[in-house]
Amino acid sequence: MIKYKCLVLDHDDTVVDSTASIHFPCFVEYLSKYRPALADSYTTESYFIKNFDPGIVSLLRDEVGLSAEELAHEEEYWRDYVRSHLPRAYDGIKETCERFLSEGGILAVVSHSFTSYIERDYEHNGLPTPHRIYGWDSSPERRKPAPYALFDLMKTYKLDPCEILVVDDLKPGLEMARAAGVDFAAAGWGYDIPEIERAMRESCAHYLKTVKELELLLFGGTE
Repeated sequence: MIKYKCLVLDHDDTVVDSTASIHFPCFVEYLSKYRPALADSYTTESYFIKNFDPGIVSLLRDEVGLSAEELAHEEEYWRDYVRSHLPRAYDGIKETCERFLSEGGILAVVSHSFTSYIERDYEHNGLPTPHRIYGWDSSPERRKPAPYALFDLMKTYKLDPCEILVVDDLKPGLEMARAAGVDFAAAGWGYDIPEIERAMRESCAHYLKTVKELELLLFGGTE
């Protein structure tokens, strides 16, 4: 028997391995073209940390120094890059989602990626189709950390907050879950960065180092 009726998954670095393999290389490529003096200023680890806090928009705006027009251009550059690069799903995610659905669960995705890319990645990796996807193409006031998606799921499927689990590797997912009063588990299997792990462990009831630990949280049992 599943512990939660609804599983709400983040996408990047929770379901698919994408920051190290796609987003960071795109960031470096963009800098090399438009901010060449900064192109060698970041490592994969430092990018992960900046993405965690203060977040990618603050990094681009306040540290890299992009104007509003340049931010819009960078987003288009990123969209073109992601369009031609496919991420790999983490081992065990497919089986965990399939089992959750087979036991009557509701699967949703809330992500800062675009819905079309999420759908593509699920299809490419043979993942089961989610019931709902709330992507970056939602209006700004409905994107996480706003709790709109969770309240919409509660209304649509007649769920209580205690019946929902949000799984995300970053703070916007945690903030969204807290705002809606639902349980949260940090996805820690995407990267091994002590600074981020420490911050999330201090803030979360559940910190999951492996997909197997997510399975145990959802279905019970021992590893």
